Amino acid sequence: MFTGLIEEIGFVERCVANGQTMELTIRCEKILPGTKIGDSIAINGVCLTVTKMSANTLTFDVMPQTYQQTNFRYLRPSSPVNLERAMAANGRFGGHLVQGHVDGTGILCKKQPNENAVIFKFEVPESLTTWMVKQGSIAVNGVSLTLIDVQKNAFSVSLIPHTLAATQLKDVQIGEQVNIECDLVGKYLAKWSQQPLLTIHQKQMSLTQ
Repeated sequence: MFTGLIEEIGFVERCVANGQTMELTIRCEKILPGTKIGDSIAINGVCLTVTKMSANTLTFDVMPQTYQQTNFRYLRPSSPVNLERAMAANGRFGGHLVQGHVDGTGILCKKQPNENAVIFKFEVPESLTTWMVKQGSIAVNGVSLTLIDVQKNAFSVSLIPHTLAATQLKDVQIGEQVNIECDLVGKYLAKWSQQPLLTIHQKQMSLTQ
């Protein structure tokens, strides 16, 4: 489990693709102390397991489902990535519940300065905005943000100077894909709220058979 508060911007050292699998090596510094093989690290919001370590790198295996569901196929050597270690049980909870299980990708379509902030607008499938509410939480490339506007096929967030400086989002260009994870609580509530209607429909179907 993660919180969406980025600890460090790392850089891709190597990304060796083989079909729809990949071995990904990240150069980093701050998150290395205390990290061991088998630990979970969120890379651009994607939860991966450390498989190898060196003095200044961590290596991960990327399986086909992750490759297909995320923007990892566009990573190249020197690409900046957001890094966050799994939340410690005694840690401060500053963001929101982030699993590192990406729901899909979006495309940055607009950047607009707004006094001391910058508004980012992303185009996404309607299947993702179904789980979004204004003033709710969203994770973009693993960064915990607040939704300021939700449309049928788009949403907007506002980034303060600290968030821009401390995350990889400052490097995202118009037309570039980002990883999106919708609010965990919202997804479960949406699923739960559909259950009574589904149960009634199933009962009605059984009575007519």
